[in-house]
Amino acid sequence: MSTSPSTRTPDASLGTGGFPWGPLLIMALAGFILIATETMPAGLLPQIASGMDITEGAVGLYVRAYALGTVLVTIPAITLTRGMSRKPLLIFSLSVFLAANSITALSENIVLSLATRFVAGACSGLLWGMLAGYARRITAPQLAGRALSIASLGTPIGLAVGTPFGSWLGTALDWRWSFGALSILTTAAIALVIFFVPPAAGQPAETQAPLLRVAALPGIAVILAVVVAWMLAHNTMYTYISAYLRSANTGLSVDVSLILFGVAALGGIWLTGLFVDRALRVLVLVSIALFAVAGVVFIVGNGSTVAIISAIALWGLAFGGAAAQLQTAIGEASGENADVANGLLGVSFNLAIFGAGLIGAVLISGGSGLVLPLFMVALALVALAVAALARRTGFPAGR
Repeated sequence: MSTSPSTRTPDASLGTGGFPWGPLLIMALAGFILIATETMPAGLLPQIASGMDITEGAVGLYVRAYALGTVLVTIPAITLTRGMSRKPLLIFSLSVFLAANSITALSENIVLSLATRFVAGACSGLLWGMLAGYARRITAPQLAGRALSIASLGTPIGLAVGTPFGSWLGTALDWRWSFGALSILTTAAIALVIFFVPPAAGQPAETQAPLLRVAALPGIAVILAVVVAWMLAHNTMYTYISAYLRSANTGLSVDVSLILFGVAALGGIWLTGLFVDRALRVLVLVSIALFAVAGVVFIVGNGSTVAIISAIALWGLAFGGAAAQLQTAIGEASGENADVANGLLGVSFNLAIFGAGLIGAVLISGGSGLVLPLFMVALALVALAVAALARRTGFPAGR
């Protein structure tokens, strides 16, 4: 008989120590590597195109190959490995990233580079689904949400620092150095995992529900619907923020805007860590509502630098804790099958990223980026309505 998240104790191999700050921060570093590896080519399009003697459109395949690997391989990979010990699996996943970034840095062949990116994307999905469950396993159940907030720090830092730094390094030296730097960082992360991250058992065989049964658990479909709507709204604006800034004509650069977003997102993660274990439903509803307000400010204040800076800050604050909030919700809804459920969540995230690239391109095809916040607000309201109606499952009231 499986135990619920509220009564489950941390893995017996972990002892009875306090809050595991060190291991969780190492997991955050792994998340940083994951995000930076995924987004690095977007900040190096002209450099990679020139260095590989290909078009910028072909370089765009670096991102799409990564996303395709995540979408196609995540669920079967997590399903097949959920009974395995977590620590060796984490080391293996990071080792794949080390190899992938090293090959990308050295490769002169576009086919080899794309194949490597596909494999990295596949391992990204495995890592994404595993980290949430791992963080919960090494933490007392009543602090599981806070643990997820710490472990997910790597996402906003990767977006705020990783991509801009990689772009600067690739411009100042050579684009291959950007991926080389990621390889060095990954090597350090592997060493830290080996020496400082405690082991944790995989999911017991008797509690492993089939994929379709996990997807059919009460609340899972609702949470995934919120994920798709909210992430599609975010990624469409985030991916094409340059088009909006050009149309708003305020002189703000993309790099400054993304750094401001990332700093504000750290505030959102901090607030999520404070309240996610006590008021998850309220936190999700307030976050989505503030996200929608940010979109409204983008619309009505498009000619004002101060208004746009305020909107970016509010956007980052509202969105920063989204991953931890949604992972907490789906972890509670799925119980012992949280790794598989988080795999579904990761696939939904990446489908939203892929869809945002296509939809955003259509939206700005008319020449104006001012339509992007309209789409952002519309989908945010859909996500808010779905979450608000999910009072019994997904985002239950009175939690």
